[in-house]
Amino acid sequence: MATYAIGDVQGCYASLQQLTYTFSFNPGYDRLWFVGDLVNRGPGSLQVLRYVKNLGPAAVTVLGNHDLFLLAVAAGVTALRRSDTLDQVLKAPDRDELINWLRQQPLLHREEHWLMVHAGLLPQWTVEEAQQLAQEAETALRGEHFTDTLRGLHPNGHLQWTSELAGPIRVAGIMNVLTRLRTCSVSGVMESSFSGPPALAPDGFYPWFDIPLRRNATTTIVIGHWAAMGLHMTPNLLALDSGCVYGRQLTAVRLEDRKVFQVACEDSRARQ
Repeated sequence: MATYAIGDVQGCYASLQQLTYTFSFNPGYDRLWFVGDLVNRGPGSLQVLRYVKNLGPAAVTVLGNHDLFLLAVAAGVTALRRSDTLDQVLKAPDRDELINWLRQQPLLHREEHWLMVHAGLLPQWTVEEAQQLAQEAETALRGEHFTDTLRGLHPNGHLQWTSELAGPIRVAGIMNVLTRLRTCSVSGVMESSFSGPPALAPDGFYPWFDIPLRRNATTTIVIGHWAAMGLHMTPNLLALDSGCVYGRQLTAVRLEDRKVFQVACEDSRARQ
C-alpha cells in the first residue's frame, strides 16, 4: 500500500492516466492525493472529475482556485473566460452530480504528519488554526447559501485575510489564502498578482514557506499552484505543480519514501 501525491492535473487526463501507469496504481491498495486544480485549461476536465470521483476512498483531493472557479460558473456567479475549457463539464449529463461532489471536497487535508492544501498557509497561522479556518469555509461552501460564499470570491481583487472579516467576505478571505497564496510579506500581507518564479518575487514579498519563524513550519505541507516554481522539495514541503498544462510534466511523489514519478505532457491542447 502506498500514497502518491499528484500535482495540478488541470484537465490533463491522458497525462494522469500515463502517470498512474508508471507506478502501477492499484485502487484496491494504493491512494492518490490530489493537490487541487483538477480542472481547466487542459482538454479533459470532465474525464478527470469522473475518474477521481469514481475512485471513492482511494482518492483524496483538496479544492484549488480553478475548482472553485468551476463551482462559481456552474452556480451562475461568474462567466467563463476565453482560456477556460470547462464546457464539457457544464454540458455533461452528470453535471449536477459532479458539481455537488466537487462542492463536498475539503480545502485542507491533514493526516498523520502530512498536511495538503492547494496553495499554502499564512506564516502566522498554526496548523490547528488553518484546520479550523478551512473547516469554517468548507461548511459555508457545502451549505444552502453557498452561492453567497462563491460570490465573495468573484471578483476578489486584493482581498487580504484578517480575523476581523465577517460573513461571505471572511470565507472568501480564507479560501483566497488556501487556494491562491504564493508570496507574502513577513507580516502575512499577500501579493495577489505575482505568479512568476520565486527569484523574481516583488520587493518585500517572499515565498510563504520561506518566511522566518512561520508558525506552521514543523508540519510537512504538500501543495501545488505554483507552476513557475516547478517541483520543489524540502524536508517540510512538497510543491508538486510542474506545469503539465503548459506542456511540461505531471508529477507524483510517493509519500512513504519521497520517490518522484514524472511524465511529459500527453495532452496536445494543453500545449496551445
